[in-house]
Amino acid sequence: MEILKFRVVVDHEQDIFRDIEIQSEKNFECLHGEIIKAFNFRGDQMASFYMSNDSWEKGQEIGLMDMSFGEESGPPTMGSALLSEFVIDANQKILYVYDFLKMWIFYLELIEGKQADPNVSYPRVTHCFGDAPIEDEKEIDDIIPDSPQENTTKSIESEIEDIMSEFDDEITSEGGFDNIDDLDI
Repeated sequence: MEILKFRVVVDHEQDIFRDIEIQSEKNFECLHGEIIKAFNFRGDQMASFYMSNDSWEKGQEIGLMDMSFGEESGPPTMGSALLSEFVIDANQKILYVYDFLKMWIFYLELIEGKQADPNVSYPRVTHCFGDAPIEDEKEIDDIIPDSPQENTTKSIESEIEDIMSEFDDEITSEGGFDNIDDLDI
Protein backbone atom coordinates (compact mmCIF):
# COMPACT_ATOMS: atom_id res chain seq x y z
CA MET A 1 0.00 0.00 0.00
CA GLU A 2 1.37 3.40 -0.99
CA ILE A 3 1.41 6.30 1.45
CA LEU A 4 1.24 9.89 0.19
CA LYS A 5 2.85 12.57 2.32
CA PHE A 6 1.47 16.07 1.76
CA ARG A 7 2.77 19.34 3.13
CA VAL A 8 -0.34 21.44 3.82
CA VAL A 9 0.37 25.18 4.11
CA VAL A 10 -2.40 27.55 5.18
CA ASP A 11 -2.55 31.00 3.55
CA HIS A 12 -1.94 33.14 6.62
CA GLU A 13 0.32 35.99 7.76
CA GLN A 14 2.25 33.48 9.90
CA ASP A 15 4.13 30.45 8.54
CA ILE A 16 1.89 27.52 9.42
CA PHE A 17 1.89 24.04 7.93
CA ARG A 18 1.20 20.41 8.67
CA ASP A 19 2.64 17.27 7.07
CA ILE A 20 -0.04 14.64 6.58
CA GLU A 21 0.50 11.01 5.56
CA ILE A 22 -2.49 9.24 4.03
CA GLN A 23 -3.10 6.04 2.07
CA SER A 24 -3.33 6.55 -1.70
CA GLU A 25 -6.54 4.48 -1.89
CA LYS A 26 -8.36 6.87 0.47
CA ASN A 27 -10.75 9.42 -0.97
CA PHE A 28 -10.52 13.21 -0.87
CA GLU A 29 -13.18 13.34 1.85
CA CYS A 30 -10.77 11.54 4.17
CA LEU A 31 -8.01 14.04 3.29
CA HIS A 32 -10.49 16.89 3.88
CA GLY A 33 -11.23 15.48 7.35
CA GLU A 34 -7.53 15.17 8.18
CA ILE A 35 -6.85 18.77 7.17
CA ILE A 36 -9.79 20.01 9.25
CA LYS A 37 -8.58 18.00 12.23
CA ALA A 38 -4.91 19.04 11.80
CA PHE A 39 -5.83 22.75 11.85
CA ASN A 40 -8.53 22.43 14.56
CA PHE A 41 -11.34 23.71 12.33
CA ARG A 42 -14.96 22.71 12.93
CA GLY A 43 -15.54 21.22 9.48
CA ASP A 44 -19.04 22.66 9.14
CA GLN A 45 -18.40 24.67 5.96
CA MET A 46 -18.35 23.88 2.24
CA ALA A 47 -14.98 23.06 0.74
CA SER A 48 -13.36 22.03 -2.53
CA PHE A 49 -10.06 20.68 -3.73
CA TYR A 50 -8.62 21.92 -7.02
CA MET A 51 -5.95 19.95 -8.81
CA SER A 52 -3.19 22.42 -9.59
CA ASN A 53 0.07 22.96 -11.45
CA ASP A 54 3.45 24.49 -10.55
CA SER A 55 1.90 27.99 -10.81
CA TRP A 56 -0.86 27.06 -8.34
CA GLU A 57 -3.60 27.63 -10.94
CA LYS A 58 -7.00 26.07 -10.25
CA GLY A 59 -7.68 22.99 -12.32
CA GLN A 60 -10.18 20.14 -11.95
CA GLU A 61 -12.49 20.75 -8.98
CA ILE A 62 -13.36 18.04 -6.49
CA GLY A 63 -16.29 19.28 -4.40
CA LEU A 64 -17.45 18.23 -0.97
CA MET A 65 -20.97 17.64 -2.24
CA ASP A 66 -22.62 17.01 -5.59
CA MET A 67 -23.61 20.46 -6.80
CA SER A 68 -24.87 19.43 -10.24
CA PHE A 69 -28.46 20.14 -11.13
CA GLY A 70 -30.69 17.78 -13.04
CA GLU A 71 -28.98 15.82 -15.79
CA GLU A 72 -25.81 17.90 -16.08
CA SER A 73 -22.81 16.28 -14.49
CA GLY A 74 -20.83 18.29 -11.99
CA PRO A 75 -17.32 17.86 -10.71
CA PRO A 76 -16.44 14.67 -8.87
CA THR A 77 -17.20 14.64 -5.17
CA MET A 78 -14.70 14.11 -2.36
CA GLY A 79 -16.50 10.95 -1.30
CA SER A 80 -16.15 9.31 -4.72
CA ALA A 81 -12.76 10.64 -5.89
CA LEU A 82 -9.80 8.53 -4.82
CA LEU A 83 -6.42 10.16 -4.22
CA SER A 84 -4.76 7.51 -6.42
CA GLU A 85 -6.91 8.59 -9.40
CA PHE A 86 -5.88 12.26 -9.21
CA VAL A 87 -2.46 12.41 -7.58
CA ILE A 88 -0.30 11.40 -10.52
CA ASP A 89 2.75 13.71 -10.40
CA ALA A 90 5.71 13.20 -8.06
CA ASN A 91 5.32 16.81 -6.83
CA GLN A 92 1.55 17.09 -7.29
CA LYS A 93 0.09 20.39 -6.13
CA ILE A 94 -3.48 20.79 -4.92
CA LEU A 95 -5.43 23.82 -3.72
CA TYR A 96 -7.95 23.31 -0.94
CA VAL A 97 -10.52 26.02 -0.24
CA TYR A 98 -12.52 25.82 2.98
CA ASP A 99 -15.44 28.15 3.78
CA PHE A 100 -16.19 30.08 0.61
CA LEU A 101 -17.19 33.21 2.56
CA LYS A 102 -14.04 33.46 4.66
CA MET A 103 -11.88 31.83 1.97
CA TRP A 104 -9.43 29.76 3.94
CA ILE A 105 -6.95 28.61 1.30
CA PHE A 106 -4.54 25.73 1.80
CA TYR A 107 -1.70 24.76 -0.51
CA LEU A 108 -0.96 21.03 -0.63
CA GLU A 109 2.17 19.63 -2.19
CA LEU A 110 3.07 15.97 -2.40
CA ILE A 111 6.50 15.74 -0.80
CA GLU A 112 6.90 11.97 -0.60
CA GLY A 113 5.40 8.71 -1.75
CA LYS A 114 6.43 5.58 0.15
CA GLN A 115 5.36 2.13 1.23
CA ALA A 116 3.23 1.89 4.35
CA ASP A 117 4.82 0.89 7.62
CA PRO A 118 2.70 -1.98 9.03
CA ASN A 119 3.34 -0.68 12.56
CA VAL A 120 1.88 2.77 11.83
CA SER A 121 -1.76 3.84 11.76
CA TYR A 122 -2.73 6.07 8.82
CA PRO A 123 -3.77 8.79 8.10
CA ARG A 124 -1.67 10.80 10.49
CA VAL A 125 -0.01 14.17 11.01
CA THR A 126 3.77 13.73 11.09
CA HIS A 127 4.92 17.32 11.53
CA CYS A 128 3.35 20.56 12.78
CA PHE A 129 4.88 23.98 12.28
CA GLY A 130 3.24 27.06 13.78
CA ASP A 131 0.07 27.42 15.79
CA ALA A 132 -3.10 26.64 13.89
CA PRO A 133 -5.07 29.77 13.05
CA ILE A 134 -8.39 30.31 14.77
CA GLU A 135 -11.10 29.47 12.26
CA ASP A 136 -13.22 32.49 13.22
CA GLU A 137 -10.35 35.01 13.06
CA LYS A 138 -11.25 35.74 9.45
CA GLU A 139 -14.34 37.92 9.60
CA ILE A 140 -16.86 38.10 6.81
CA ASP A 141 -16.98 41.85 7.60
CA ASP A 142 -13.40 42.08 6.32
CA ILE A 143 -14.57 40.78 2.97
CA ILE A 144 -18.01 42.40 2.66
CA PRO A 145 -18.26 46.20 3.05
CA ASP A 146 -20.28 47.58 6.00
CA SER A 147 -22.80 49.17 3.66
CA PRO A 148 -23.00 47.24 0.40
CA GLN A 149 -25.44 49.76 -1.10
CA GLU A 150 -23.15 52.69 -0.25
CA ASN A 151 -20.14 50.88 -1.70
CA THR A 152 -22.06 49.96 -4.85
CA THR A 153 -23.28 53.55 -5.26
CA LYS A 154 -19.73 54.86 -4.90
CA SER A 155 -18.49 52.28 -7.38
CA ILE A 156 -21.16 53.19 -9.93
CA GLU A 157 -20.50 56.91 -9.46
CA SER A 158 -16.79 56.29 -9.86
CA GLU A 159 -17.35 54.29 -13.05
CA ILE A 160 -19.61 56.98 -14.51
CA GLU A 161 -17.04 59.69 -13.71
CA ASP A 162 -14.31 57.64 -15.40
CA ILE A 163 -16.41 57.15 -18.52
CA MET A 164 -17.47 60.79 -18.65
CA SER A 165 -13.90 62.03 -18.22
CA GLU A 166 -12.91 59.93 -21.24
CA PHE A 167 -15.59 61.68 -23.29
CA ASP A 168 -14.54 65.08 -21.93
CA ASP A 169 -11.02 64.39 -23.18
CA GLU A 170 -12.34 63.56 -26.64
CA ILE A 171 -14.58 66.65 -26.78
CA THR A 172 -11.83 69.05 -25.78
CA SER A 173 -9.20 67.45 -28.01
CA GLU A 174 -8.31 69.01 -31.35
CA GLY A 175 -11.31 69.26 -33.59
CA GLY A 176 -13.80 67.95 -31.07
CA PHE A 177 -17.12 66.59 -32.35
CA ASP A 178 -18.67 67.85 -35.56
CA ASN A 179 -21.84 69.89 -35.24
CA ILE A 180 -24.76 67.96 -36.67
CA ASP A 181 -25.88 71.10 -38.53
CA ASP A 182 -22.58 71.08 -40.45
CA LEU A 183 -23.13 67.58 -41.83
CA ASP A 184 -24.52 67.04 -45.33
CA ILE A 185 -27.38 64.68 -44.78
